[in-house]
Amino acid sequence: MAAEIAVTVGASPEIATTLSHPVLLRHIDAKYGRLPDALHEAMRPPATASGVTVISKFPVGDAELGPTPHDWGQACAWAGDRARCASSFELDVAMLLLARCAGEPFGWEGQQGGRLVNNIVPTPGHEHEQSGASSTTLLSPHTEDAFHPRRANLLMLGCLRNPDLVGTTVSSVRRVELSAAQRDTLSRAQLPIHPDVSYGSAFTDAPAPPVTTLGSDEGGPTLRFDPAYTPLDDADPEFRSAYRHLADELERVCITTALTPGELLLVDNDVVVHGRVPFTPRYDGTDRWLKRVNIRLPQRRRAAAEAAEDGYGQHVVAPFQTSRGPNP
Repeated sequence: MAAEIAVTVGASPEIATTLSHPVLLRHIDAKYGRLPDALHEAMRPPATASGVTVISKFPVGDAELGPTPHDWGQACAWAGDRARCASSFELDVAMLLLARCAGEPFGWEGQQGGRLVNNIVPTPGHEHEQSGASSTTLLSPHTEDAFHPRRANLLMLGCLRNPDLVGTTVSSVRRVELSAAQRDTLSRAQLPIHPDVSYGSAFTDAPAPPVTTLGSDEGGPTLRFDPAYTPLDDADPEFRSAYRHLADELERVCITTALTPGELLLVDNDVVVHGRVPFTPRYDGTDRWLKRVNIRLPQRRRAAAEAAEDGYGQHVVAPFQTSRGPNP
């Protein structure tokens, strides 16, 4: 079905750059419901305490992918060039179809040009930063876009290439052990979370409201956590101690999975933090290449206090959005 849509709409730069063209969106909305029931079932939010699901396997031919791009901009440009990257656009369409089964795919105006399917590749000059473009440093466990009240409920990662079996780490807050006092401390809004470097650096003087680290819903505790962008030194000793204990617990319960081509990882972003182990990039066209989709669940609501946050002025690109409220 993805190949059919890709051929019908054509992988023109106008369509492939952002994936938000109305013609493509109409095809996605018209056809995702025709996918097999088993796929719709697989794309349901993870129901276990681990908060993740590994889904196998959509077809990926390494030769048809073309070389791993050096950055997300190159990946976007190549997606519309069938001579260079023959199957990348079809895989983008497949990711959107699957994400639409789960909920409402969306992007960010300030990240990867608002594209609905992001490309995660090691990028020269970014090896040591805390972002998906890094490589040689540990990507710390974090909630995706923790700084924003309209962050994804689900995160979908699709593996195109991973010859070195680089591990993705996942840790669920529903498997950690915290004392009642620690839970109470982390449930108070004490520190802000800043945007990561993929959104630029123009946030130094922006209002930075404190947010809670722990929350809850009908299923149990929820988590909003990004230590690399949280000014922990500004907190009181009690909060710092509880936060560091939480970080230690998340490390204790960590699961590492090395995705292989065609595998999908579905992550409950309200419950699970994810990261990546370090690796040495080659920049020769064979490096690890993932695709990422943010997914909104319109039926899921977050704490009412989050509705007052402005998310540092970052806006979502949400062409599938059906309703508005505290959740994106």
